[in-house]
Amino acid sequence: MSSDVLSLSKYDPYQTITEKIVAAIEAGVGTFMMPWHGGAAPLNMPVNAATDASYRGVNVVALWAEAAVKKYVSGYWASYRQWQTLGAQVRRNERAATIVFFKKIEKEEESDDGELPRFVARISRVFNSHQVDGWDFPQQKPTSQVEINERMEAFVLATKAEVRHGGDVARYRHDQDCIEIPDRERFVGTGTSSPTESYYGVLLHELTHWSGAPHRLNRVFGKRFGDRAYAFEELVAELGSAFLCSIFGITNEPRYDHATYLSSWLDILDRDSKAIFTAASHAQRAVECLAGLAKS
Repeated sequence: MSSDVLSLSKYDPYQTITEKIVAAIEAGVGTFMMPWHGGAAPLNMPVNAATDASYRGVNVVALWAEAAVKKYVSGYWASYRQWQTLGAQVRRNERAATIVFFKKIEKEEESDDGELPRFVARISRVFNSHQVDGWDFPQQKPTSQVEINERMEAFVLATKAEVRHGGDVARYRHDQDCIEIPDRERFVGTGTSSPTESYYGVLLHELTHWSGAPHRLNRVFGKRFGDRAYAFEELVAELGSAFLCSIFGITNEPRYDHATYLSSWLDILDRDSKAIFTAASHAQRAVECLAGLAKS
């Protein structure tokens, strides 16, 4: 078996990845800085340097957590062998980040009881571009704030979500299937984000909630999370917002209302090693749902 890929039977990806994410969250508890906050610049969506494909779901969060701990600012990752194919070399003593993928089970791998699982988890190891020599960053055309704002406005309008401005709070109202948000003039900038970015970051959070309505994704967590279900939905919305902020090139700021949910999030992740996989999966579905609505 390739040194880049390990079997689940030899290694527990759920626990390993969850522990990495929890460590990154705990490191930022005092400032409410999550692994998905970019600080001085928009956080890059992790991309495979060899295939140019974006990572998805929990792997996005896992690589953000790794980057937060190691202070990487690049979003480019690849396996040891992939870096070699690109003419680059991973430096000696560099440690890889862990990601997971799911391989479809073939018939010859059928279990003894006749049940055929659809997929099995596999571990892969990847290195950031900051850990290699002999590779140049791709040249990217900078996007102006005006272009970002225009793209964001077009995206929100295209989803056909009803957005009502005014008031003092931002929320998704299930009873009226609408989003309420303060006027954008009420939002203030910080040292790292503009008032417009703050506004759109909150709006994307509420749009993620909106995507979970019964006639859309019907996102219900039920008994698995019990009285923590509301906090878990907030985690999904935060991840959905973070994914979208990264896609649109918007700085995703720490939110101080995280204090309400932090202990619940950490408790959920501590109890259930697969919870972050579930949250990231739902966030990915929300992003795809919103993108699909915007294209229809």
